[in-house]
Amino acid sequence: MKISKSDALMWMEFFASLPEDEELLPRQQEIALAALSQIEVAADARAEALRREIPGLKSLGGRTEYVGPDGKFPPGCRSCLLGTGLSAIRKTNKCDAHCRFCYDHGALDRIEPIGEGYWEIGGTRFREEDLELLLSIHKAPTGISYVYLEPFMEIEVYYGVIAKFRAAGIHQHMYTNGIRANEENLRALGEAGLDELRFNLGATNCADRVIEAMGVAKKYIPRVGIETPMTPEFFKTFMRKKDAILATGIDAINCAELHLNENNLANYAGEPMYMYRMGYLSPIWSRELTLRFLRVAAEENWNVAVHACSNHTKFARDLNLRAKEGGWFGASAYGCEFAHIPYAAFLPVLRDPDLHFVEEEELPVGYRPGDIVL
Repeated sequence: MKISKSDALMWMEFFASLPEDEELLPRQQEIALAALSQIEVAADARAEALRREIPGLKSLGGRTEYVGPDGKFPPGCRSCLLGTGLSAIRKTNKCDAHCRFCYDHGALDRIEPIGEGYWEIGGTRFREEDLELLLSIHKAPTGISYVYLEPFMEIEVYYGVIAKFRAAGIHQHMYTNGIRANEENLRALGEAGLDELRFNLGATNCADRVIEAMGVAKKYIPRVGIETPMTPEFFKTFMRKKDAILATGIDAINCAELHLNENNLANYAGEPMYMYRMGYLSPIWSRELTLRFLRVAAEENWNVAVHACSNHTKFARDLNLRAKEGGWFGASAYGCEFAHIPYAAFLPVLRDPDLHFVEEEELPVGYRPGDIVL
C-alpha cells in the first residue's frame, strides 16, 4: 500500500510507543513496512534529482558511482565490488579518537581483543607464521583490508604481515585516522608493501597535521586517499580546506554514506532517517551531501576519483561477495543492524515538511483508524 505521510506518522507514533520487544501483528507489520518503503522511495527520488545534476557521473557496472579519472578509482574498491570481496584482517582493538559517527561509539573500552600475537582473518585466529599455511590452502583473495580499530596504535606489528601478503601478490589497503601517522611509520608501510592507505579525515575534522601526513604518505605508498562518513561537519570543513587537501596529491576520496547502529543512533536523534532495502538506517542528508560533493568535484575537475560509497554500494558489495562464495541466487549478508526496527527514529522525517511522498493512497478497509488491525 502507498500509505500517506499523515497516516504513516499516526501509525509510526503508535508503534514507537509500544515496548521495544513487542512484536507487531501481520497487518501492523504491513503498515510499518509500507511507511518505511514510502520514506525510502521519497529519499531515492530526491537523490535521483541530485544525481542528474552531476556532470560526467560514472557507474561501476551499476554497483556504485563516481566521478574523476578512471585510473584513480581505488583498486581496493574494485576488489570489494568486482573481485572476491573485502577480506578484513583484524588486530587492534583500541583507538585514539572518539567519533560520534563511529559504529563502536560508547563501547570502545569494551571491544574484545584479538589476542597477543594473533590476527583474525575470516573469523579464525592466526599467528604471522601461519600465513604461508593459509595461503597454501585457501584461494588468495583479490584484496584484503586492515581494519578494527586504529592500526597505528601498534603499527610496527603490521609490517611483517603486510610483507607476506605483498609477496603473495594480494592488494592491501589500510584505514587510519592519521593521528599517529609520521614519516617513519609511513615509510615503513611503503617498504613493507602496503598498496593503499585511506585516511578517515573526518575523525579529526580535517586536522592540518593529518592533511600533512597524507602528503607524506603519498611519498611512500602508491595510492593514498580519504574514506570518511559523509556528515555536514566533514562537508563544511573539507570545502574550507579543499585546496590544501587536494594539494597533497591524493588519488581518491570515498564518501561513505553514514549508517547507524545501536551504538551511534542516539548521536543523530532528531535527524531525518530512511532505511535502504530494509537494511542500513541512515540520515537522508548523508547521501545527499555526497552527491553535492561529487557535483563540486566534477564541475571543478578535481584530479581525484571521488566515489559515492553509498548504501546501494554496500548492498551490491554483499551480493557480489556471496555470489563469489557460491551462495544461492539472491543470497546476501546485507541486512538491518537492529534487533528491532527503531520506529521512533523515523518520526522526525515523517514530521519534516520538506520530505514529500512520491505517491499516496488512502488506507484500505481494515487498516484505518478504528479498524481492528490483526
